[in-house]
Amino acid sequence: MKEKVCYILSFHDRAVQYEWIIERAIKQGLNLHFIFLNPEKWHIEKFARMKKIPCLFIKYRSKKDIPRAVALIYQYLLKEKITVVHTHLFDANLAGLTAAWLAKVKKRIYTRHHSDFHHRFYPKSVRFDRYCNRMATDIVAISRNVYDLLIEKEKVNPEKIHLVHHGFEMELFSKVPISQVEELQEKYKTKGKFPVVGMISRYEESKGIQHVIPAFKKLLKKYPDALLVLANSHGSYSKQIKKTLEQIPAESYCEIRFEYNLFALYQLFDVFVHVPEYKEYEAFGQVYVEALAAGIPSVFTISGIAPEFIKNNENALVCDYKNSDEIYQAILQILSDDNLRRRLVENGLKAVDTKFSMDKYFSHLKKLYGYD
Repeated sequence: MKEKVCYILSFHDRAVQYEWIIERAIKQGLNLHFIFLNPEKWHIEKFARMKKIPCLFIKYRSKKDIPRAVALIYQYLLKEKITVVHTHLFDANLAGLTAAWLAKVKKRIYTRHHSDFHHRFYPKSVRFDRYCNRMATDIVAISRNVYDLLIEKEKVNPEKIHLVHHGFEMELFSKVPISQVEELQEKYKTKGKFPVVGMISRYEESKGIQHVIPAFKKLLKKYPDALLVLANSHGSYSKQIKKTLEQIPAESYCEIRFEYNLFALYQLFDVFVHVPEYKEYEAFGQVYVEALAAGIPSVFTISGIAPEFIKNNENALVCDYKNSDEIYQAILQILSDDNLRRRLVENGLKAVDTKFSMDKYFSHLKKLYGYD
């Protein structure tokens, strides 16, 4: 009998990776279920139901809802005879792994989507990470960064950990219909602006956005029609970011809380910037891969997955942490050197094409679930 795999997700709205997994599961005969712990029925659940994937929605707002969530998940796992549970994000890990253990699910997997966040900022929460490590039979580490942390800081048995990089449908980034790009250009008023400097980062202190704004302010002196696009413009550091944005004219920046068409959004950018404040901040950092897959010359600091494939002056320009001057100089270098720009784009596409392919990723998952 084929394994019955149940994904348990918390606080997910649209995450295209799960849409890709659903499409592959249908094509390759993976018996897939979803349980969603969300405040309401969001996009990913609607997509799964449209594709006729069995789903359970559990109204979930905070950790106070964990006992009820555990009970409902437990009932569903028993009723559907689920043999593999795979949880994603912190609340889903706590509730899903507990329920799966109670239901005696033989394979309990969680993907570690955060790095040293709790160790650095919320040390009391590390005990919950350790609890999830114990409850899981297998842990997916999405980067070497996470793999090392699990072993060195949380003393997890290496045999329990699987290093599996995220997978991406590369063509969706490189072959975007021009009509979709023009629609977003109109929506966000980027026509006639040059250069358009893009960031896709939540407003969190360690994302480093506050170091980009002074760099962009200097850039405006050379390029008065430049536009700074800040996507995912929400988070715990919003007040400080908005205060810093007062340094530049309101018509020189655009805040986007959320854009569903990520693929077309990248095509608005002349330069992409992602500058976390330290190496361990990102567990993965999907934008490192996405920007290069979209063919956008990029300025980075090294964090998450970046140490495993980003090479300075070859497929991106790398800056020191918290350094506005270096960010400014790197953006200027890309804008003023056609040969450099071409080299970064060509090498960037080559770097991500096979290393982060969806075929490779899904093959790893199937093997982990016992389908290969």
